[in-house]
Formats: sequence, structure tokens, C-alpha cells
Amino acid sequence: MVAKTMVEQKFCQSCSQKHECQEAYKKLANFKGSSVVFKVIIAFLLPLITFIVSLTVLERVLAKLINGQELQITFSFLSAVLVTAAMILITKLINRQFGENK
Repeated sequence: MVAKTMVEQKFCQSCSQKHECQEAYKKLANFKGSSVVFKVIIAFLLPLITFIVSLTVLERVLAKLINGQELQITFSFLSAVLVTAAMILITKLINRQFGENK
């Protein structure tokens, strides 16, 4: 059940669509479906973690190869963006291959 403040309760009492809202909340509360937690983690957390890890690794690797700090930072950042974009593309292809988007 959704807890409402006094202001929200007064607003709902005078609303002409009060019953439609209640029905919508009841349907949402009784919805039985698969959890989207794993999909949310894949969609939002995985790219972020991939970017951070690849940026850290590439910065250390490029520190040994490139002397200029500005050039090292630029290449590290661009490489991390490319790695993250590739990971997103691979994830989409795997998702499409197994029919998850259907």
C-alpha cells in the first residue's frame, strides 16, 4: 500500500480520476512478472563499471608507453570510451542472439 501525506490525500479526494488511479495502483501491486533487477544492472551498472575499470587499467598501461601526461590522459579516456562502447555493442548482440528483446 502506498503511504500518502495529508496534502496528497486531500488532493486525491477532490480528483475526478481518483478511482482510475486506485485501480492502476492495485494492478501494479498485483502484477506478477519476472524481475528486472538483472536487466537494470546490465543496462546501467555494467557500462559504468566497465568504463571505470578500463580507464584505470589503460591509464596504468599507457603511463609506461607515453611520456606526456596530457596525451596519456586523452588516450586513456578515448580508449576507455571505445572499450565501453564495444562492451555495450557486444551485450546488445548477445541479448539479440538469445532473443531477450522479443
